[in-house]
Amino acid sequence: MDNMTSDLFSEPETQWLFIDEAGDPTLFNKKGISLVGNDGCSSFFMIGKLEVADPVGLGASMEALRRELLADSYFAGVPSFQPHRQKTAHFFHAKNDLPEVRYEVFKLLRAAGDDLRFHVVVYDKLALLKREQAKRAAAGRYRYKQDAIYDALMQSLFAKFHRLADRYEVCVAKRGKKSRNQAIMGAIRDAEREFEEKFGFSRGGDEAWNLTISDPKQTVCLQAVDYFLWGTQRFYERREDRYLNMLWPQIGEIHDLDFGPERGTFYRKDLPLVLGERFGEGKKKKS
Repeated sequence: MDNMTSDLFSEPETQWLFIDEAGDPTLFNKKGISLVGNDGCSSFFMIGKLEVADPVGLGASMEALRRELLADSYFAGVPSFQPHRQKTAHFFHAKNDLPEVRYEVFKLLRAAGDDLRFHVVVYDKLALLKREQAKRAAAGRYRYKQDAIYDALMQSLFAKFHRLADRYEVCVAKRGKKSRNQAIMGAIRDAEREFEEKFGFSRGGDEAWNLTISDPKQTVCLQAVDYFLWGTQRFYERREDRYLNMLWPQIGEIHDLDFGPERGTFYRKDLPLVLGERFGEGKKKKS
């Protein structure tokens, strides 16, 4: 069979995408006073997308690692390994996991190589705060909406020219108790329209996209994107780069929306994200 005939009968390519967030979109308390920079309020808010070539295989590997660690006497009696605490005993979550556990998970993810590719968009909340305060000053009735910020980041993430496929299976980590399926799908539709206007072709329209809302306990690959996001968040919030450095070969793009030129800065293989460049002396955010 020649190549042209083979292509006609080839299976449609599906891209498996797992989406989560890090930090929070909170800017104000109930009285409208800024909380950014205070304890308990993140300085950055980001949404990440992990492309996984083999979700079943990655899930099986992560579950095997978790069972191995649970059976290790070294972790016996550790609080996060006690089932009733609903932490590592049930699923990996970088914030709750012990440093020894994190290292093993990071090693597993790094070993997956090109089967994993991570993209993230990042808001600097101080810059976001200034924009929101300006909107409030211009229109007294204007009120900040956290969900709108989430949706804007989601649209930015999906409007970019990343890897293409025939079909996209998108699994998004659940946020809070209320369903936002329609809003999230709306953000993806807006991103598709933006993509088509920008690049001149469609990625398939609504029929090409399937959205699922899940949680990390049910969908193991959401635990993987949580680790990529945690490593990125530690870079931005704590100025710790070792986690991001460990996974850097699998980073497709970090779009720092509020740093550098008007459209922000795109950190990729040709422009690595390093502490000295991002937070060094003399570095300025865009005005």
